[in-house]
Amino acid sequence: QVHLIESGGGLVQAGDSRTLSCAGSGRTFSSYAMGWFRQVPGNERQFVATISAIGGTTLYTESVKGRFTISRDNAKNMLYLQMNNLKVEDTAVYYCAARRVATIGVRASLFDDWGRGTQVTVSS
Repeated sequence: QVHLIESGGGLVQAGDSRTLSCAGSGRTFSSYAMGWFRQVPGNERQFVATISAIGGTTLYTESVKGRFTISRDNAKNMLYLQMNNLKVEDTAVYYCAARRVATIGVRASLFDDWGRGTQVTVSS
């Protein structure tokens, strides 16, 4: 099990950039695939991006391709989500998650450990 804490959310203007961070604890962080998900009130938690344990493979939901970049620094037990050209529809609570498997996953049910989330609000 890994403990995760997100940071970096806040209020931004459409078109701006923002980087979210997720700090993980535990010696097994580097062996886990990681993911970012987001959720708005009344909706299911949705997949945003995922990255394999050593960072060699990434996958994004179509709506963020070309704008968001997921990355990790295993030496620091850190996960990042670089968000560029933010849109109003990106507004959500963003969660980082760890999967106790090295390979990427896109379904929330495949992930085992979750942070508490960080709010990203994009205004027009």
